[in-house]
Amino acid sequence: MRFLSVYKTVERNTPPTREEIERMGQLIEEGMKSGWLVSTEGCLPSAKGARVRKTGTKVTVTDGPFVEAKELIGGFAILEAKSKEEAIALTKQFLEVAGEGECEIRQLFTAEGAKDDDTAARHTQLSEQYAQR
Repeated sequence: MRFLSVYKTVERNTPPTREEIERMGQLIEEGMKSGWLVSTEGCLPSAKGARVRKTGTKVTVTDGPFVEAKELIGGFAILEAKSKEEAIALTKQFLEVAGEGECEIRQLFTAEGAKDDDTAARHTQLSEQYAQR
């Protein structure tokens, strides 16, 4: 099963220390080699981002920084785990390295995990159409 883990934390105005970079690099390398980490990325400061919102027919764009937010998305990881419990354990391991913050874990939809054959077939068809673009 695949899980999305979204890391939320207080935005900092300083870059990570060399030690923080090395510890995270070791965790990422270990996760990739052992197969539980599929993909991961960190986010740049919110000043470089924007929020796009649609309400009814109106679309609004708000440029960062997002000073009103207590916590912002700091990054994400795609995890390969046998269960939600295993994904939680892997996320706890990440937080030991990352420090304070929280991760929201969501299981990702896959055709293999779909119980309805029509849903699985439609998902596969849409995935193939998207890949051809």
